[in-house]
Amino acid sequence: ERRSAESRGQGAEDLEGMEPAAKKASTNRCWECKKKVGLTGFRCRCGGTFCSVHRYSDKHDCSFDYKTAGREQLAKSNPTILNKKLEKI
Repeated sequence: ERRSAESRGQGAEDLEGMEPAAKKASTNRCWECKKKVGLTGFRCRCGGTFCSVHRYSDKHDCSFDYKTAGREQLAKSNPTILNKKLEKI
């Protein structure tokens, strides 16, 4: 880096402000067993990628709350319908 910076006309003081490239999070490995999954990895609602063994929520201690999400989905798809009260004769 120093040689390329000096050849471009930048001094050593410019190199001090440079930060190393951030490591990219590996998405091709199972979050539970670290096994390479490649294209066959399963994405979970908690945000992790898992192998075929750990793809189910009870196998990888999933942090996603399926119960609350299901209740919200049912409440959204089945709104409460209120009718007008009829006058008694």
